[in-house]
Amino acid sequence: MESKRQRQVSQTLKRHFSAVLQLEGRYIYEDALVTVTNVQVTPDLSQAKIYLSIYNTDNKQAVLLKLEEQHHRLKQLFGQRIRKHVRRIPEFAMYIDETLDEMYKLNALFDKINESQADGSEDE
Repeated sequence: MESKRQRQVSQTLKRHFSAVLQLEGRYIYEDALVTVTNVQVTPDLSQAKIYLSIYNTDNKQAVLLKLEEQHHRLKQLFGQRIRKHVRRIPEFAMYIDETLDEMYKLNALFDKINESQADGSEDE
């Protein structure tokens, strides 16, 4: 269970990392659309997991790899933005958030089920 401080720090990190991606992202991953969906912080606030949704590209792993290559620069810019908000800049790792993709797949599956049930009731 997250503490109040963890939630506050994760929201601050999310807001500021989103701003860094907004400013620097087009130079890193060009046409892809990357959004920060969630940030999880350890209880000691020293590490953060940043979950990203990546759209407008076929190869999400390539975009994540480009971001990882620029990790040092992103951390530097990120640190400049959050240094007044936290005592220590957390180490962070970036992950692809597949939640929305899975949601779309489930919705498509439910639509197919509803269509097949509707077709079955019309046949009777």
